[in-house]
Amino acid sequence: MSRRRGFTLLEVLVALAILSLAVVTVIQLFGQGLRLLKVSGDYQQAVLLADQKAREVETVREGTEAGQEGNFEWERRATVMPVPEELNVVGARPVRLFRVTVQVRWGTRSVEVATLRTAREPLPQ
Repeated sequence: MSRRRGFTLLEVLVALAILSLAVVTVIQLFGQGLRLLKVSGDYQQAVLLADQKAREVETVREGTEAGQEGNFEWERRATVMPVPEELNVVGARPVRLFRVTVQVRWGTRSVEVATLRTAREPLPQ
């Protein structure tokens, strides 16, 4: 009796099926990682743009401004917030409190940054 060593055709086919399933899974995971990296980069750029637009306000006035930079559309809104009387010092110019909100949109996604700014009332003429 002679014993043959090696794999049967069925064993080779099963091993190839398992290997191809593993290769396809790894390729899909790699592609998903690249997509997540792109989305993460877009979010980072949007937050940086929103922060920049919120910081570049020099004189705060109530209202809305909008613009576009690259693939990103931005909108900046400044609204007056109520200031408690105890925060205004007697004899000093009253303080106005503004809420500055910047929303950045691209595609179906958006990000929003909000901050508070103060401004003194102008002296009466």
